[in-house]
Amino acid sequence: MQLTPITWPRLAEALAERIAGTEPPGPWWRVAVDGAPAAGTAELADAVAAALPALGRRALRVSAAGFWRPASLRLEYGHEDADAYYQLWLDTGALRREVLDPLGPGGSGRALPSLRDPVTDRSTRAGYEELPPGGVLVLDGPLLLGQGLPLDLTVHLSLSRAALERRTEAAERWTLPAYGRYAREALPEETADVLVRADDPRHPAWTG
Repeated sequence: MQLTPITWPRLAEALAERIAGTEPPGPWWRVAVDGAPAAGTAELADAVAAALPALGRRALRVSAAGFWRPASLRLEYGHEDADAYYQLWLDTGALRREVLDPLGPGGSGRALPSLRDPVTDRSTRAGYEELPPGGVLVLDGPLLLGQGLPLDLTVHLSLSRAALERRTEAAERWTLPAYGRYAREALPEETADVLVRADDPRHPAWTG
């Protein structure tokens, strides 16, 4: 696998250009930026979404954390259960129903940007947004691959085990076993359409 050094701004531009310069596989593009928060997934997704309108593509930003299950379900096995984090936290059914399927073939184009506030555990009361044909959903979050989500382009931000441990905040280190399991079972470095190595936060490299 050949990786090419790139800057973060240029990476966002290159991804946006790739999306904007290609007809979507369906009426809309459904793009996922996958990886641990420590890799900078949200920041890259924000930058890609910000670059798309100037290229003629309207973007809808969605965070997977806005579709976590209620705390009563996701914390059923405790606040620091790595297996639950891996398997139970994300409400894939709600994400498909409210976002991915409406932006797939035969969909309405009406998507819900968020369902539940991950901090307060209450409904965000967000309104549905209309994405015109040719528009782009830019979704970010961890552990997104290998769950059968209908996605048209997947970007995985990879961190070595050492880099992940070094850059994960102390309060979140209990999640580390989930990422190890994810790497073994979902094989994100092999299955993602685009791989970005982000061990050095100043100097990423990608497969292009």
